[in-house]
Amino acid sequence: MPLPNRSISVYRWCVMSAIVMSIASVFNIIYFIKQRLPSENDDELTILKSSVVNHTASVSDNQTNALSQGEYNLFDETFQIFSQAFANNVLPVLNAQNENSSFCPSIPPNLKGPTIIQELPKNFTLENTSMYHPDVQLGGYYHPKVCLARHKIAIIVPYRDRWDILRGFLYHMHEILQRQQLDYRIYVCEQAFDKIFNKGIVMNGCFKEILNLEPNTPCFIMHDVDLLLIDDRNMYTCPIYPRHLSVAIDKFDFYLPYPELVGGVLAMRREHYLLVNGYSTNYWGWGGEDDDMYQRVVKKQLIVERPPASIARYKMLKHTHQKLNPARMKVLRTAQRRIDSDGVNNVKYKLLNTAVYHLYTHFLIDVGEQSTQ
Repeated sequence: MPLPNRSISVYRWCVMSAIVMSIASVFNIIYFIKQRLPSENDDELTILKSSVVNHTASVSDNQTNALSQGEYNLFDETFQIFSQAFANNVLPVLNAQNENSSFCPSIPPNLKGPTIIQELPKNFTLENTSMYHPDVQLGGYYHPKVCLARHKIAIIVPYRDRWDILRGFLYHMHEILQRQQLDYRIYVCEQAFDKIFNKGIVMNGCFKEILNLEPNTPCFIMHDVDLLLIDDRNMYTCPIYPRHLSVAIDKFDFYLPYPELVGGVLAMRREHYLLVNGYSTNYWGWGGEDDDMYQRVVKKQLIVERPPASIARYKMLKHTHQKLNPARMKVLRTAQRRIDSDGVNNVKYKLLNTAVYHLYTHFLIDVGEQSTQ
């Protein structure tokens, strides 16, 4: 049976290392023997001295000793040159090959493609440790055990009053994300109290709290809780530009409703989120903040990427839809003028609680009251 690519890489590295180490060992052995044979060296030196004295009586003793010592140090110099060349040229290559061979494959080998959403097991609960996700660590954290993940991500899930949907989301998404061999953690960000919902404040507050916990997080996936990925080839990573991942949703017959849409599931690098100043905090009630985000991305001269609709497919879980914010279009008209003064750089919120459960980390956020101005 042929070896997989990773095994071949490791095998080649081992063979090359063995050859180089063998050569180094030979030099070490010879050097050790040379140092341990003083009598033989003394005989050689005596013969050399006698020869020099017989043929040239005028050569001084100091000159003879210098010539003999030069002959004797020839091997030492050769050994030092070899050692330095080995350290400068061979070791870096070996180290680089070893590091590359530790990374997970660029295309995860266990992807299944289209996935059918299964019903939740009756004994599945979020309150206790999930027997269905044994490799997930406390806080909804996971990293592959057999290789080094190529991507580290944080998934931000804004949430309120959708417990059954949250159960389905966490059960399903953990299974898919593990197959993608990601280093990831899921954060559920809940707005406290029965106030008008403000997704922008929740998202920005969650973003800041994640950086307080894990400052080196490079990639953020903003993810609606009611969307389940149904093709694991749609990779949850952050490319060069922001990527809108939820291109084809069953509710919309797997078509993108309009080209400016970035709601649903959006992947952004940390520096891009800061560049656009996160989400606007001026949208109270449902709707508007995602279209505002698109205006921010365009204004900062970024490009919205999208994966093919054939793999960027999602199922929307059934739930009661909230009433849309009637003032959203009025606020949206001023979107590009407010970018630098309305967002993550001046968001006001209060973190009421942080809780760590098996399948997720929970932030409870108070967004305050809507301004009457």
